[in-house]
Amino acid sequence: MEFRYLGRSGLKISEIAYGNWITHGSQVEEDAARACVAAALDEGITTFDTADVYAGTRAEEVLGRALKGVRRESLEIFTKVYWPTGPGPNDRGLSRKHIMESINGSLRRLGTDYVDLYQAHRFDYETPLEETMRAFEDVVRQGKALYIGVSEWRAEEIEAALKIAEARGFDRIISSQPQYSMLHRVIEAEVVPLCEREGIGQIVWSPIAQGVLTGKYLPGQPPPAGSRATDAQGGADFVKAWMGDDVLTRVQNLKPIAEEAGLTMAQLAVAWVLQNPNVSAAIVGASRPEQVRDNVKAAGVELDPALLARIDATLGDVITRDPANTQSPATRP
Repeated sequence: MEFRYLGRSGLKISEIAYGNWITHGSQVEEDAARACVAAALDEGITTFDTADVYAGTRAEEVLGRALKGVRRESLEIFTKVYWPTGPGPNDRGLSRKHIMESINGSLRRLGTDYVDLYQAHRFDYETPLEETMRAFEDVVRQGKALYIGVSEWRAEEIEAALKIAEARGFDRIISSQPQYSMLHRVIEAEVVPLCEREGIGQIVWSPIAQGVLTGKYLPGQPPPAGSRATDAQGGADFVKAWMGDDVLTRVQNLKPIAEEAGLTMAQLAVAWVLQNPNVSAAIVGASRPEQVRDNVKAAGVELDPALLARIDATLGDVITRDPANTQSPATRP
C-alpha cells in the first residue's frame, strides 16, 4: 500500500480507502462486510470512510464492530454529517445542534473516542456558514475529531468557508470528498485548482463509477444478477446515468488499454483517479473480499501520458465535466 498526505496537513492516509456506502448494513450481510474489512486491513488499507446516514446509521455500527480490536492509532476513520438521521426538523443539516448531536452519535456507533476526519456531507443553505464552521471548530477543540473536511461542496462554498476560518482563527478544511472518475470529472475545472492553491486534498468516491468502469455491464444486455444496477435498495439509482449503450460501448473499448497496462478494468479506473496529484485517496467499496484485493493493486501504479490520452479519446463526449453537476439541496431534505 502507498500513502499520501491529506492535503497540506501532516496526516497520511492510504491511497486506497475503504468505504461502506450502500454495502454495510444494507446491500450485504454483516459477515460479508466484516470479511471485506478484514481483507482491506490485510492489504494494508488504514483509511476507512463512512457516514451517519449510510444504511440509516447501521453502516457506522457495522464498521465499528468490524474494526473492534484493531489498534486505534493505526487507523484513520472518517465520517460525515448532513443528511437526515431522524424524523425531526433538526435531525439534518449543518446547524450547531445537529453537528454536536451527530458527532456524539457517530462516535457511539463507531465505538471510538474520536474520528480522524469529520466531513460536512453537503452544503447547508439554511444554516449560516459561520455557525457551521464554529460548530466544527468546537468538535475539534473537544477532541472528537482531529480534522475537518467537506463532501460535494462547490469551489465557491469551500472558498467562503476558508475565509471564515482565516478571519476567526478556526481550523481549516483539509479535504474534499467529491465524486470523481474517468466518466465524471466535474471537479477538474474549479474545485481542484482552488484546492491545489489552498492545500486541500481530494478523497474521491465512485472511482469505478458504481461498477460501470469494470466493464461488467454490456450494451444491449440486462445487468448481471446481483450487481449494483439490480439493487432495489437504492444502488440502481446511482448507476442508471451510465447505463446507456453509448457509454457502455465506450467503456468496453477501454479493455485493450487496460490489458496493455497489465491491469484489470477496475484497477485501471482506480489508478486513473490516483494520477491526479490533488487526489489523496480513492475510496473503494466491496461486497466481496476479492474485490478489495483486486482494487488495491491500483496503488502505486503510474500510467503513461499517452495511455491517459487514449482513455480520453476513447470516452470522448460521454465524460461529464460541467461544475454545475455538483449540487447540494436548496433546502434541508
